[in-house]
Parts: sequence; C-alpha cells; structure tokens
Amino acid sequence: MVDNLDELDIEILKILSKDSTISNSNIANQLDKHPTTIANHVTELKKNGIIKEFSITIDYEKLGFDIIAIIELTISKGKMLEVERDIAKISNVFAVYDITGQYDALVLTRCKNRKALSVLVKKINSYNNVIRTNTHIILNVIKEGTNFFDLINME
Repeated sequence: MVDNLDELDIEILKILSKDSTISNSNIANQLDKHPTTIANHVTELKKNGIIKEFSITIDYEKLGFDIIAIIELTISKGKMLEVERDIAKISNVFAVYDITGQYDALVLTRCKNRKALSVLVKKINSYNNVIRTNTHIILNVIKEGTNFFDLINME
C-alpha cells in the first residue's frame, strides 16, 4: 500500500471507486467528517496522481461497438515506443501495453464491425516498424475493469 495514504484516504477511494459522482458532502456524511476535510483529501489525491480522473462506465455494445479485439505486435528494435504512441492516437484503441514474451506490445480496441476491425488491423500493419500482428477477437466479456474497493478488501 502507498505509504503516504491514511485510512481516510483509503475510505474516500473506496467510496469514489463505487460512484465517482458522489459529492464531498455525501462522502463526509458516510465517514462522519467535515466536507472541507473530504475536499482537501480529494484535492491531495488528485495532486499526487492517485486519482487520475473521474469517469463513467459506458456499455459500448449498446452504442454499436460490438467487437473487442486484442492485437499483438512485433515491432522493430528501437522503435517500440514510437509505434506504440502512434497507435495510441487511433480513436478505436483504448489500451496499449508493453509486454514480455513472444510479442512486444498489446493493443486493445473496440470496433463497430469486422470491416472496421479489418481496416484498423491493415492500418497498424502498414506502419513501417510493425513487423507482425496477431489479432484475437473477444467472444464474451466475463469481467472487465478493476474496482479499488474489491482490491483493497483483499489485503
């Protein structure tokens, strides 16, 4: 656990991980603290980069993005970060990772259909320093995302 976090920080993060729209006043009521105390802690958590952003969870399938794919990449030596940064700019791409093993990078993407995925894979393959790709289509999502509340309660 991060050394500079106190129990109040942890409790605030637990609550925000369940509902990032909750007000400081509501958090304060739940934790029996003053709203200003909560606001100060949230500000510090943001300043220290613990809280990166407040967001929502969207059901992309309901918006027509039915295909999730994982694309493994082999990239020319010395060009990995350059290629990864370029790929990360593609709007369909929602994650890019350096990995160990047979491939150099992993790209996660959402597409509306197979045709859109085909266009995306061909675009990635056209990059000068991409040697090879290997694409997997996700058939079913069993679990997606991580919840701080669940993680911290495992300890």
